[in-house]
Amino acid sequence: MTANLPDIEPTTRVVPMPADTNAAGDIFGGWIMAQVDIAGAIIATRRARGRVATVAVNEFQFHQPVFVGDVVSCYAVVTKTGKTSITIFVEVYAERGRQQSEYIKVTEATLTYVAVDNNRQKRKVPEQA
Repeated sequence: MTANLPDIEPTTRVVPMPADTNAAGDIFGGWIMAQVDIAGAIIATRRARGRVATVAVNEFQFHQPVFVGDVVSCYAVVTKTGKTSITIFVEVYAERGRQQSEYIKVTEATLTYVAVDNNRQKRKVPEQA
C-alpha cells in the first residue's frame, strides 16, 4: 500500500546499510531515531536562526519496519514556537522497490528543541520574518 507523501520537500533522505540493522535484520530503531533528530534539528535551526539543542522527545511511534536499501525520507515541520523552544513534527517514509516506487509511512515523532547561544545557554527564538 503506497502512502500519500507530504506536500513539502523532504528535509533529509538517506539509504540505510547492513551495518544499521538489529539482530532481527531490520533497521535498528535507534538509527531511525537519530535520522529523525537530525531532520528535526535542521528545521529547528532554520527557525531559531542559530544553534539548537534537543530537549525532549515528546512522542515517537514506529508504524512499519525499515529495510536495508529503502530510501528513507524525513519530512519535518514546525508545529509550535515558544519563547526559547521550537516543537517539530517529523514524518518518516520508506521508498521500497524503487522500480515501482512504493512509499510506506514508517515512523512519526514530535521533538522539542531549545535555541542556545555560543555558550550553550538558552536564548529567545527570533520573531518570524
